[in-house]
Formats: sequence, C-alpha cells, structure tokens
Amino acid sequence: MVTLADLQVKTVGPSTITSPLASYVGGRTTNEYYVGADDRILFDDTVELVRSRGLPLDELPTFETGGPRELIHFDPATTRVGIVTCGGLCPGLNDVIRALVLELHEHYGVDDVLGFRNGYAGLVPESGLQPIPLTSEVVANIHERGGTMLGSSRGAQDVGTIVDTLQMRGLSILFVIGGDGSMRGAHRIAEECLRRGNGIAVVGVPKTIDNDIPHIGQSFGFQTAYARASQSIKAAKIEAEAAINGIGIVKVMGRHAGFIACYSALANHNADFVLIPEVPFALHGDNGLLAHIRRRVERDGNAVLVVAEGAGQEHLPVTDETDASGNRALGDIGRFLREVIREEWTARGEEVMLRYFSPGYFIRSVPADPADAVYCARLAQTAVHAAMAGRTDMVVGRRRHRFVHVPIEYVTHRAHGVSADGDLWLSVLESTSQPHDMT
Repeated sequence: MVTLADLQVKTVGPSTITSPLASYVGGRTTNEYYVGADDRILFDDTVELVRSRGLPLDELPTFETGGPRELIHFDPATTRVGIVTCGGLCPGLNDVIRALVLELHEHYGVDDVLGFRNGYAGLVPESGLQPIPLTSEVVANIHERGGTMLGSSRGAQDVGTIVDTLQMRGLSILFVIGGDGSMRGAHRIAEECLRRGNGIAVVGVPKTIDNDIPHIGQSFGFQTAYARASQSIKAAKIEAEAAINGIGIVKVMGRHAGFIACYSALANHNADFVLIPEVPFALHGDNGLLAHIRRRVERDGNAVLVVAEGAGQEHLPVTDETDASGNRALGDIGRFLREVIREEWTARGEEVMLRYFSPGYFIRSVPADPADAVYCARLAQTAVHAAMAGRTDMVVGRRRHRFVHVPIEYVTHRAHGVSADGDLWLSVLESTSQPHDMT
C-alpha cells in the first residue's frame, strides 16, 4: 500500500535564488483552480478510500504539487540543460522539446540547452553523436511535424558512462522524455548523480502511446493516438457494411494495456467487439469469440473487431524473441483472428469478406492534435519549474487535473492497465454490447 514516504521527491539542494517567475506566483494560495506550492494533492479521491487508511491528515499519502516556485535552486545564468528523447515515437515529442526550450529561454533566461541525439546512445562517447544546441529559433516550428527532431533509440547504455558525459558537458539538468524503460534508466542516472554528489538534476516527462504508466493521469500523445485509431475503425465499419457477411478487424497499439482500443472504440461506437490484454477470451464454444461474431453478423449483417496488439496472446505460439528494450516479441493477433475467422466461415461453406487494418506506425508518427499540444506544453512547463527548483529523480504528470511531481521509482514499480472491474471497461461493454465474459 502506498505511503506518504513513497511519494516524497528528492532534491539536489536547497532553493535560495529568487526565481524570475516569483512575481507570477507571489501571494497565490490554493483555491479551486490553483494549488499553492506548500500544499499537497491527495492520492485518494473518495471519502471511503481516505477513511479506510485510518490515518491523520498529515500522514495521508499525497503528491507534491507542480508549478513555479518563488525560490529556485539553479542560477539561470550558469545553468546548462540537456534534453533526450528515448524509445518509440509518439505524437507530441517535438511539442515537449519545443516547450522545454521556450520555457527555459524565455522565462528563466537559460540560454544554454543541448539536445542529445538518438536517445541514451547520444550520451555515450562511442556513438560519435554530437549534441545539438537548442534555441528558440531552432525549435520554433518543430511541433508542426511528428516524430522527434532529436531522434530516438532503444536499448540500455552504461549509466556510469552517461553520468561521465553529463559531467564532462557541464550539465546542471537533464530532461528525459521516454517510456517506462527510459524512466528506469533516468532513475539509475539520477541515483548515480546523487551518489557522486555532482548536483545534476534528472527530471522525466513520461511518454507512452499505450497510456500504461501509472500515477501520471493521461500520457501525452494518447489522445491523438486514439483519435487517429478511431478513423480506422470508421473505415472498417464502412467496408464491413458494404459486403455480405463483412467483418472488419482493426489492430491498435497496446502491448500490455488496452487503453487505445477502448478509447478509440468509444469515440465512434462503430466497434462490436473490443479485445484487450487485460481481459482474456475463449475462441471456441458457444460462449467463445467466434460464436459471438457469428451471431452478431447474422443479426446485423456485419461486425467490427478492435484488437489491442497484446490481446489474446494465450492463443498464439510463445516466442523467446525480444526487441532492443527486452520486450518479448508478440504474435500478430490481428492476422491470427483474420485466419481463424476465415477458416470458420469456409468450413461452413459460407461467404465472408474480411478487411484487416493495422494503423499503428501511422498513428504514432503524426503531429499532436491541439488538445495534446496544450497538454505537452503544460507538462514541459511543469518539468522546467521542478528542475529549476532542484527536484530530481521524478516525473511530472497530471493527477485528476492537478499537475504533480511523482518519484520515478514509484511510476515504474508496476504496470498500468485497463481494470476489468473499472468504469472504462464497463463503458466499452455498454458501447459494443459484447458479452461481459467470453471465457
């Protein structure tokens, strides 16, 4: 069970310098729309959850609030900052880079910012990759295209060598934009910096298109991803309706978490079945998926399945293959379902038209939509405020509409997924009218 101690954020030293933003926040106190710097944000959000802990108010688990402070730790005139993007692509990466640079330059007066290329690989000398000086002019228009101007990569690098590079480059702050594996790397870098006492702060802006990092609210880029995925679902529906016994299958990203599948299906109510890693299903038998698809096609003339890439892996051969990040290679559940559905109809001597859509790489490489772009800007601003105040070994997030600081170790201690007992999955079942249990 989480405790107050679990949520304490580390610092590299005291804040004694008056912030350039002191006039922005001077005299502000907590109200309905703002949380003061000395206030904290409750972990629990219902009376029953709070009551069940049986703790006095000052011992309840709470998050440090995000936002500018009147006093900061780093002197902007002598601060050098590094930015690195790691892991797979996601809408909004360039937006975050841009907002970090603009906040540092225009509000804190930090003019020395380096962008390290191709993820952590750019932080080890043997890569031969030289960092890019980042100015307001350099980043002015990068948000208009997807991907990351800095490049990215997967795979671990030696932590000691990375910290040697940070020290050699004279960095005060490193911003890491990446997923859970990248955040584990950031945690190890921060720990090594603290062990050496070099005063370098490490702050993460967590990125996961699957939305599977806990305690940060919603990941940036996720809204853009499910909005784009919903367009493929609409196309699958149109194709299925135009054919005799038409069945559309849309495979979306989601190795361990079915959030994109759920939200994209809810966005247009065109899906008849949503399959996610968190909810197992049987293929055969009267209550199996194939029987339910048959009944839906008999009733409506067509059916659309939305499938997260990690769903139904129990029906596929197990492989020992892994990617550069150490993730086990998944079987292609979309193609598998296409084949077993075709075999089912063919065995009965019936006509079926199958259309298979797999929009994953198209989705993750597009620019952020306006809502995500706003979120990226606010996350980046919050990250800069935290770093300049000397916070380290932490990530920024938005917990129930409040921006918060979360220790990296706490956001990487478990996976985050769709709860089969939660209200999101209930909404999906209501939208699709699929059985609540197909096992």
